Amino acid sequence: MTETAERRGTGRSPARPAPAPTAPARERGRRRLLDQARAYGFLLGGLVCFALFSWYPAIRAVVIAFQKYTPGSAPEWAGTANFSRVLHDPEFTAAWRNTLTFTLLALLLGFAVPFVLALVLNELRHAKAFFRVVVYLPVMIPPVVSALLWKWFYDPGAGLANEALRFLHLPTSDWSNGADTALVSLVIVATWANMGGTVLIYLAALQSIPGELYEAAELDGANLLQRVRHVTVPQTRFVILMLMLLQIIATMQVFTEPFVITGGGPENATVTVLYLIYKYAFLYNDFGGACALSVMLLVLLGAFSAVYLRLTRSEGDA
Repeated sequence: MTETAERRGTGRSPARPAPAPTAPARERGRRRLLDQARAYGFLLGGLVCFALFSWYPAIRAVVIAFQKYTPGSAPEWAGTANFSRVLHDPEFTAAWRNTLTFTLLALLLGFAVPFVLALVLNELRHAKAFFRVVVYLPVMIPPVVSALLWKWFYDPGAGLANEALRFLHLPTSDWSNGADTALVSLVIVATWANMGGTVLIYLAALQSIPGELYEAAELDGANLLQRVRHVTVPQTRFVILMLMLLQIIATMQVFTEPFVITGGGPENATVTVLYLIYKYAFLYNDFGGACALSVMLLVLLGAFSAVYLRLTRSEGDA
């Protein structure tokens, strides 16, 4: 009687033990665990390969950046000596200046040209599939083959570029052999070789814009440039920003074009950071300096990647 009164006074019901899971609930839990184990089993091969060929080399490079490392000898701890030596290398300044200039020029061309081509393809009424294949064709050519093709194209003697200029009675150019024109020539090569995928992404974004917006703009008297400015660009701004960040990350890792076409010359006019890393590792046999440069590039590209992930996450939440 007293216990009942106390319970009424506190207004609390006596604690009851949690019901034991039923057989169907246990069976569902077991199936869920089996499904997860099966999924991770399928992913295991890919994760192992990714760890061996991506994560481990990256971690190993960070370690070697602080070591005096020569193949065939035991590594010795060097602290920040590799970074100091690389920073005082005259080629270091030239490599970063060329890389940043290449990135800026590639943005100017690689942003404008694919966007304009996507606008033109989007307005075509006939042979759309044919022109899409023509635009995407350079992407399917191996990068080294593409670079060798343009190296012959830029030949100052019998190259097709100068032959075309002579046919038009225009002055010829040294193209990739001139210190003033070599970097711009490589930007043209990179833009031609990689713009196909960008054009298709822009084209997909353009085709997702509701046609009613263009019709309303036309009724308001907007011309083509006004429709592009007030309808197309605002509707595709997220895609434009994402491709711009991805292009910055990609162009700062340019290597194939200077390696195959110019060899970093003339007069170090086309030495990029990635090409300088190659020289440190395989020409100077200085793996510590090469890894120190790699860590610097890793930090910079990691910052751009963080911005990219933040923006994509914000767009996904919106």
